[in-house]
Amino acid sequence: MNEHLTTSNPQSVAPAGNPFRHRAFTVIWIATVVSNIGGWMYSVASGWLMTSLDSNAFIVAMVQVANSLPMFLFAIPAGALADIVNQRRFLIIGESMITVVSTAFAALVWLHLITPASLLLFSFAVTVGSAISAPAWQSIVAKLVTKADLPSAVAANSVGINVSRAIGPALGGIIIGAAGIAAPFWLDAFSNIGVIAALLWWRAPSKSASALPPESFGSAIRTGLRYARYNPYLRATLFRTVAFFVFGSAYWALLPLVARTRIAGGPALYGVLLGAIGVSAVGGAVLLHRLREKLGADSLVAAASLGTALATALFAVARQPATAIVASFIAGASWIAAVASLNVSAQVALPEWVRGRGLAMYVTVMFGALSVGSAIWGQLAVAAGLPAALLLASAGAAIGIPLTWRWKLQTGANVDFSPSMHWPNPVTAHAIEGDRGPVLVMVEYHIDPKNRIAFLHALGQNSRERRRDGAYDWGIFEDPADDGRFIETFLTGSWLEHLRLHQRVTKADRISEVAVRRFQIGDAPKTTHLISAQGN
Repeated sequence: MNEHLTTSNPQSVAPAGNPFRHRAFTVIWIATVVSNIGGWMYSVASGWLMTSLDSNAFIVAMVQVANSLPMFLFAIPAGALADIVNQRRFLIIGESMITVVSTAFAALVWLHLITPASLLLFSFAVTVGSAISAPAWQSIVAKLVTKADLPSAVAANSVGINVSRAIGPALGGIIIGAAGIAAPFWLDAFSNIGVIAALLWWRAPSKSASALPPESFGSAIRTGLRYARYNPYLRATLFRTVAFFVFGSAYWALLPLVARTRIAGGPALYGVLLGAIGVSAVGGAVLLHRLREKLGADSLVAAASLGTALATALFAVARQPATAIVASFIAGASWIAAVASLNVSAQVALPEWVRGRGLAMYVTVMFGALSVGSAIWGQLAVAAGLPAALLLASAGAAIGIPLTWRWKLQTGANVDFSPSMHWPNPVTAHAIEGDRGPVLVMVEYHIDPKNRIAFLHALGQNSRERRRDGAYDWGIFEDPADDGRFIETFLTGSWLEHLRLHQRVTKADRISEVAVRRFQIGDAPKTTHLISAQGN
């Protein structure tokens, strides 16, 4: 299933008219909504087709795994690519490949040549294309509108995604009943053509030249992983993400069997259930800003987890369509509340230079949790029965709330990750090749010895920031012959990487540095740069 323009920050439902005065945004928004409707029709059809080919709960749940595992496997490399390639050209190639694979998939279904294994294989292949292109889709939104219209553009994208989620499943169920199982697959393949045409028509604004060359692919991946490791705000979001999606995956993976075996419904009912989830998500998006202001991000995600637990339990006991439809409405509102809040928390925990890779880490964890959870609940449904698996997932969603409460979500209110640019460029006697290194940086402090403990505690915050932005082997050394003299040291891999570290320092980092330097006696701390005489 493709979901294009799945950016970032649906914090509020801003006026939807502002971004549509930009022609490029309007054209691409319409094309992606149409494509997403096709993607949801495909999702319904593939889930229902698998129940016809093999009704084993584990095999049915593997459809959800095939649709989520590629995001787990490829989001981080894709995030690195999004930062170093021409995004428009990259998206055109990616969407064209998705269309080719989707068309081949539709042909096999039409010719009755599909098997459970080939269904999973093609579902995986289609989602690989979506996973690779997802960070680039997130990155181009800011190029389609002005900065002032960006919040409205993000809100409009969120509404578009949920509108397609409301229309696509119900339409897919109706089309399966009227035109056969192959029809939604053909429509999904053709729906992507509009996206390709819109990208071919659009011309991205020229990019201002950077003083530094782009990072290599391998370096970009390493930098993104290191940043996620040393950013406590992003780590807290990732813990909460795992707690929600591992258990929230249960009803997504097993819903086809709920419709088919528990309620004895057809594809139309399955489509209606998914459509109810989408309609509820649209309604939830409208109320989201008000709820977040009233409850706060942490309490809102806790409420969404409780709602998911209730919905999953209702799916477990549902024997009539009405019960399952009520569960779907609860599930949809809970889903959008959690997804939007977690997404916002990940967004505001990231500066611009690493946003693509940081969001890729969030997507990786999210879809990894969905993949693992789907496989677990499918296997439990085989071993213990469908109701038992859903009830266990419901209990887990509720228990996860107190277990993860200490990891607080971010709102951006107290942390400013905009560039500070207060580090002066190093003074050198001659030009230095960018790949020379490693580079040793030494910062010399002189403090009152009675402030030693407080100084070291403040400097510990600096160590995380240095490592997060590209340094390694950080250390602090104390002069035994001169009380109060300390040397902070850290290494960067090359001279070019050291210059990049200068550009990555944020205003929040500057506050931490001020907290350290208030202990300094006399002149400002002295910084020395030494580069390896032997090279890499």
